[in-house]
Amino acid sequence: MLGRVEYAPALELQLRICELKKHGFLEDVLLLLEHSPTITLGRNGKWENLLVSEQVLRSKGVSCFEADRGGDITFHGPGQLVGYPILQLDSNERDVHRYMRNLEESLIRVLARYGIEAGRKEKLTGIWFGERKIGALGVHISRWVTRHGFALNVDPDLSWFDLIVPCGLVGKKVTSMREILSQTVKLEEVAERFVSEFCAVFYL
Repeated sequence: MLGRVEYAPALELQLRICELKKHGFLEDVLLLLEHSPTITLGRNGKWENLLVSEQVLRSKGVSCFEADRGGDITFHGPGQLVGYPILQLDSNERDVHRYMRNLEESLIRVLARYGIEAGRKEKLTGIWFGERKIGALGVHISRWVTRHGFALNVDPDLSWFDLIVPCGLVGKKVTSMREILSQTVKLEEVAERFVSEFCAVFYL
């Protein structure tokens, strides 16, 4: 767990590791961290889903970036576990949908360890608890090396999501582990448990 890392240097680190992997560095890497308040817009996103002005974002200390990941607009901030798997997918793993489903499965399993029955929704990427989204995914794959990844709402201030239409899904709400369990959940503990579930799903 890297602690709190600003978005730009975290992206730079991903890119550096990706370049190493494309030139023969064989180790797979999983970066786990949290960001300061940041809004990112994916390749398929629309700025219309940002509900406040740039001036409001500046006054609240929120950074804003366009990202080359899939998906729409999302928020990252304290209390949210962000994961960036940087993997070289083997020939029998080179299926984007399979990779996404495995990433979702890792999150579903770690939530189950806390007694949270989360799952998928047909045609909607991410992890859901009933009608509320608890985990968002957005990835980039180039030459079968993965980057970007997921954001799991462990214990964030959910009012931050009022700044956007989360993932561009009108009428859909977000939730967190803390809201569901009505108790504090330690980010570091969730990160540690996620690692074991991630390794099990991806056979690492």
